[in-house]
Amino acid sequence: MRLPFGPVRRMMRAEPRDTMRIALIADVHSNLEALRACIADARRRGAERFVFLGDLVGYGADPVACIELAAELAPGAAVLGNHDQLALGGLCDTVNFPARDAIYWTREQLRPEHRAFLSGLPFTLRDGDALFAHAAAEAPERWTYVTDAREAERSMAATDARLVALGHVHEPMLYHAVDGGGARAFRPLPGVAVPLSPLRRWLAIVGSAGQPRDGNPAACYALLDRGHNTYTSFRVPYDHHAAARKILAAGLPERLARRLETGH
Repeated sequence: MRLPFGPVRRMMRAEPRDTMRIALIADVHSNLEALRACIADARRRGAERFVFLGDLVGYGADPVACIELAAELAPGAAVLGNHDQLALGGLCDTVNFPARDAIYWTREQLRPEHRAFLSGLPFTLRDGDALFAHAAAEAPERWTYVTDAREAERSMAATDARLVALGHVHEPMLYHAVDGGGARAFRPLPGVAVPLSPLRRWLAIVGSAGQPRDGNPAACYALLDRGHNTYTSFRVPYDHHAAARKILAAGLPERLARRLETGH
């Protein structure tokens, strides 16, 4: 497949259309079965655009196919993740041994055009009143995890964007700023639209499409509805057994396969 390389630091449109539905997909981690399931579900729900919030690769057995599908589906609408960066080279001392083994294996699978695509990804993308990144918005290149209200508050304070959407943390969560400072967290219910009040600022942790860690093996993605000003998290069952078998067939650590089956 010929990758649609080109400028990646701008979104496909300078300003979003009011009626646009944007599917947010994070942490695919080379899980082609999960990625395809999320894309199909989002299209059924009217998604007009896709944004990838980092970590297309790592852990799973289909890095090339996932890169090519994301590049074809959302040119200029993806950000760099820490596993994407590690797949390009360098020391792997920031990840555990199974992740390290998967990164070394992934490096051997990538061709020059895939490396060029990953190396061209920015740390952040701005689209109207939304900021997209993989890790904490105040310093996305440090790969800080946003796991509590204090860290969410710091990310929201680092930008004037009304909505910050992140990956990196493999469990879906929503935060909103509260009067007088601080932030409040709540876990979105799958399929329940959350109105994004214009009087508040929001931070969304999308959750992982390819390797959920909240005890639910179903793939996770979110739909941002510009017209209705809502954010909805979705869980999509997929053939995680097939994805796990591919990991084992590739000679990758068994733990990576088992995590897909347990969602931990």
